[in-house]
Amino acid sequence: MSRYEVVFSGQLVPGADMALVQANLGRLFQANPQRIAMMFSGRRLVIKNNLDEANAEKYRSTLERAGALVEIVAMPEEIEEIELAPAPAPPQPVPAAPAQAVTAPVSAHSAKKLLPRDEYMAAFSEVEAPDFGIAPLGDDLQDSKPEPQAPSLDLSQFSLAPVGSDMGQAKDAEAGPAPDVSHLKLQD
Repeated sequence: MSRYEVVFSGQLVPGADMALVQANLGRLFQANPQRIAMMFSGRRLVIKNNLDEANAEKYRSTLERAGALVEIVAMPEEIEEIELAPAPAPPQPVPAAPAQAVTAPVSAHSAKKLLPRDEYMAAFSEVEAPDFGIAPLGDDLQDSKPEPQAPSLDLSQFSLAPVGSDMGQAKDAEAGPAPDVSHLKLQD
């Protein structure tokens, strides 16, 4: 299915007034005059792309009624080429490491030389990785934090009120006189 794009190069329909066309395009695109002026720079500007032929023709007719001369250009069909990875070679047997290397005590941040387990891991054979090891069960893994210090505040300007004293709560407003409802009657 062919896809199209609507391209504008700043050209007007013959006999069209530039100010009127710019005003029409401003209303059509709901854009400010600076953006519309940039459309008339003469550079190729894609208004809309990835349209089918019918919708591209609707855009062309609408823009031509506004006074702008546009082109409908077929978009190139892109064919994505996928390069397949080569088939993996059969796994090579890896010689077992001596038992001493596994059980030897290692410092907390010493580096170990790793033997590759297959051809994909061979790329990492020259990497020196630290051996962090595993902490015993129940160990605290986070560094200890210093105890927080209380800020030094000058509170000498404050005092405590005696127990039971009025702390300045807002008093309820006194109820005013009851309204006179003697002139009201209930209708049956």
